[in-house]
Amino acid sequence: MSSYREFALEREKIDFLLEQGYVMTAVTENLSGAFIEFTYEGNDPKKEKKERLQILHPDSRKYFSTILFQQQKQTK
Repeated sequence: MSSYREFALEREKIDFLLEQGYVMTAVTENLSGAFIEFTYEGNDPKKEKKERLQILHPDSRKYFSTILFQQQKQTK
């Protein structure tokens, strides 16, 4: 799989969770990637309260970092 395609798939997963009403609540990074924990803040009782996503591609890590900073600005 091409490098761009890997990035695109991870970006789609992040965007999907955000569109469903999840927000990023924790990030754990290591040498091979990052784990992002999402918490659901919507009203649908059928949705899982927490989701965890592993991010491996460096561009995806930049992408979620940008979103995380925007998310933090909105809560201030």
